[in-house]
Amino acid sequence: MAAAPPAPPFSLHPNKSLNLNSSHSLFLPKPVKPKKRYTCSFNCEIKSFDNHNIRTFTIEHATNMNKDNSIHNNNSFSSSLASLSAATSDSQFSSKNAKKVVLFYCAETKSLAEKIASETDAIELRTISWGKFPDGFPNIFIPNAQGIRGQHVAFLASFSSPAVIFEQIPVIYALPKLFIASFTLVLPFFPTGTSERMEDEGDVATAFTLARLLSNIPISRGGPTSLVTFDIHALQERFYFGDNILPCFESGIPLLKRRLQDLPDSDNISIAFPDDGAWKRFHMQLQHFPTIVCTKVREGNQRIVRIKEGEPKGRHVVIVDDLVQSGGTLIECQKVLAAQGATKISAYVTHGIFPNKSWERFGHDNGGHPETAFTYFWITDSCPLTVKEVTNMPPFEVLSLASSISASLQI
Repeated sequence: MAAAPPAPPFSLHPNKSLNLNSSHSLFLPKPVKPKKRYTCSFNCEIKSFDNHNIRTFTIEHATNMNKDNSIHNNNSFSSSLASLSAATSDSQFSSKNAKKVVLFYCAETKSLAEKIASETDAIELRTISWGKFPDGFPNIFIPNAQGIRGQHVAFLASFSSPAVIFEQIPVIYALPKLFIASFTLVLPFFPTGTSERMEDEGDVATAFTLARLLSNIPISRGGPTSLVTFDIHALQERFYFGDNILPCFESGIPLLKRRLQDLPDSDNISIAFPDDGAWKRFHMQLQHFPTIVCTKVREGNQRIVRIKEGEPKGRHVVIVDDLVQSGGTLIECQKVLAAQGATKISAYVTHGIFPNKSWERFGHDNGGHPETAFTYFWITDSCPLTVKEVTNMPPFEVLSLASSISASLQI
């Protein structure tokens, strides 16, 4: 005869005692209806940690227990854990196999360089000694130059003035010749972008001159230099660069789109372009928003901003352009949009140049005054000197390019 099944560890009956191992009893004053309970447990073995980062681990084995207290492998459960294991293994693989980059920087871009390095462990910051001789000319030294042999190297530049351009060019030309695997020049703002036109014989297109200067950076062991820049002013300028440099043209617009999603009135946003040039540059990236296009028309000796298409009435209008200097065009657009019924007016530019502290012209609108002040004014940190001046100064907010640059260095 088959053996009788083992007795349960306790018996449960209405209005009777609860027997525990036949040695203790507990009287239940009210009827208690027994409930079916199922216990499920699993065992995981963590095989390894990557730099003590709990996010990267591997589950080696898992089991679960069914209602009969018997342990068996559950196909669905095991499959889910296998997927988790594969995902974490892929994450671990990608982290370990990310391209290691040594990033140098100039004095102006130190803060941005630190933000870039904080995005990933694959970027190592290295400093340069920026000195001057008694006559004022640069005295520059790259510490441990032999230590970067065979490595991927990048330099984060800021061409905010002719003087700093001159002192950085020797470094940019020297780094590729130190037997490095590849060289990337990160120049968030291409500063001579507005000087691309020749309207009269004798005009000098300094944008072309700077592009030609960068196109002659020495070739490293890995090939031509890669150039990462954001929202270059004139579209034709991408063709100014020669074959010895590989320009990568990025944009700050994705940062703006993410910021707009966080606004409380994100469903009431319209995008305004101050002229046809801004529309041509950005409208494809912002095509999901209602669009307003402004234009300049000449009346006598004056050029007046008019709305060419679109309806601002009752909307939070965000004026979008690639850069701002004096801000005159933005202010003229602001007045027209407010006169046509915009309830809030904000602005975004990738490059906030603001010479002679022209940012002081832009006041903060706390509500109800779109004709004289801005609700928000977003810029990126492509112009570090401006960032220092406007940080914590409403309506200005700085959207950092750090994550975008970090991703570009992995290309």
